[in-house]
Amino acid sequence: MTQQDLDYFEKLLETKRTSIVKDLGTLQSHSMQITSAESSGDLTYSDHMPDLGNSTMEREKAFLFAARDGAYLDQIEAALMRIKKHKFGVCRTCKTPIPRARLEAVPTTEVCVPCKEKQNKSA
Repeated sequence: MTQQDLDYFEKLLETKRTSIVKDLGTLQSHSMQITSAESSGDLTYSDHMPDLGNSTMEREKAFLFAARDGAYLDQIEAALMRIKKHKFGVCRTCKTPIPRARLEAVPTTEVCVPCKEKQNKSA
C-alpha cells in the first residue's frame, strides 16, 4: 500500500472517529442524564409510571448505542495504529493485501473476504 493510500485511509478513519465522538457526546447530553426530579424522587402527577418506563427505556437504548459506538471507536483506533505501523491493508490471517474495495467498504477490517468467509463458516 502506498503512502498516498495510507494517508487517504487515515483521513477517512479520522473523519469517522470525529463523527463517533460527536455522536457519543450527543447521546450523553440528551439521553443519559437523569433529570433532577427523577434523581431526587420528586415526581409530579404527570410523571406517571408509563412516562418513567419510557424514560428508562430511552436511557437503556442510549447505553446500548454508546456501547456499540465505543466498540467501533476501538476498531477505528486499532486501524489507525495499523496505519502508523504500516500494517494496514494486510490480512492478519493469510498476510495478503486486502483489496481497496473491501477497505473502502469496511476501513476497520483486518481480514480479506475469503478469510472472513472461512471465519463465518467455522463459527
